[in-house]
Amino acid sequence: MKCATILLLVVMAFLTGCVSKPPSNPNDICDIFDDKPDWYKAAKKSEDKWGSSVPVMMSIMFQESQFKQNAKPARSKILWIFPGPRPSNAYGFAQVKSDTWDNYQDDTGHSWARRDNFKDAVDFIGWYNVQSQTRSKVKPNDAYNLYLAYHEGHGGYNKHTYNGKGWLKSTAQQVATRTTQYTQQLAQCEDRFKSSWWWPF
Repeated sequence: MKCATILLLVVMAFLTGCVSKPPSNPNDICDIFDDKPDWYKAAKKSEDKWGSSVPVMMSIMFQESQFKQNAKPARSKILWIFPGPRPSNAYGFAQVKSDTWDNYQDDTGHSWARRDNFKDAVDFIGWYNVQSQTRSKVKPNDAYNLYLAYHEGHGGYNKHTYNGKGWLKSTAQQVATRTTQYTQQLAQCEDRFKSSWWWPF
């Protein structure tokens, strides 16, 4: 019994150690990639593959999870006190619902992809933005409308459901503003990430 308890504690410690901590300064994309250089590599590959810029994808991810690996929507409250159910099964870096993730896996063949893996999550955002281009006629780096389509789904976006949601328009503007900020920052530091010893492998 004692050995089993020790083994359980070791396994729990290992799993806790595997959780990716958010960047220490998420407001500066250069600091983000200094903390996590493998994130730049993954984001750049997604940009080359799908056509959405690194700042656009990183801004959407920041808004969805603040770069928290296991992020979930906040629970509702029962009688203003007790925790109730979550509003959806969205999960991970990109806050993706299970059905949408299944569609991504089927379309790309990435059956192994996980929502709590940064590389997979940023690839998903690039893929989804392509869907927004083809299904909702949003330009590849129009961060404002890409986020609206991301949040509302393409059916909702095409019906302009966001028009009744002032808070969502404000959030989309924050994503657009952050994209501009990230773009300006990345222009000052991207060369050093491209020239790192691991690039482009």
